Amino acid sequence: MRFEDWEPHYLAICETFGFDRADDEKAARLLATLSSVDDSLLLAKCIKGETVTVCGNAPSLFSETDNIEGTVLAADAAADLLFKAGILPDAVFTDLDGAEDSFFEMNRRGSVMVVHGHGDNMPLLRHWVPRFEGPLVLSCQTRPFGHLHNWGGFTDGDRAAFAADALGAAGVRFAGFDLDDRSVPPMKRGKLLWARDLLSLIGHDL
Repeated sequence: MRFEDWEPHYLAICETFGFDRADDEKAARLLATLSSVDDSLLLAKCIKGETVTVCGNAPSLFSETDNIEGTVLAADAAADLLFKAGILPDAVFTDLDGAEDSFFEMNRRGSVMVVHGHGDNMPLLRHWVPRFEGPLVLSCQTRPFGHLHNWGGFTDGDRAAFAADALGAAGVRFAGFDLDDRSVPPMKRGKLLWARDLLSLIGHDL
């Protein structure tokens, strides 16, 4: 999705949650200084023309691992569960709030780390990004520039789906997604509601 098409949804998200666009832009500028690596062509090669499974971190993921196929895009902490189950994600979409040390091993083995910067995770960016030694792609919440990307989406899971759509996946499947989970805190519940609405924009009705 072009940023011009994504921007109205981004602004509505900022209004809903009280996010400050200036903070998101500051995070993007910081992220750009932490690494000059851009392995987006490698990410696109993993996705274009392929069936993609986007894996969220809902409790159901553990029971769904036998049905995961094609290119595997993991949302943040879901990557650690997959790795422990013997599945190396092709890419991990993360804002780093669920990052584990296993991310370094996955990255060394070839998982593309798609690291997202926003106004609330600048300390995490400073801690993690310079330590990744393998393939890396940087993404931002606001207008992309330089080697930063924004394919649309808000949470780690729906951003993975938006990237799959933008980079030409033949089809997208979902595992470990529970957008009706009422056990989560109110902020997370609001994010899940947004994820459902956003995914519908690219043809996924979950």
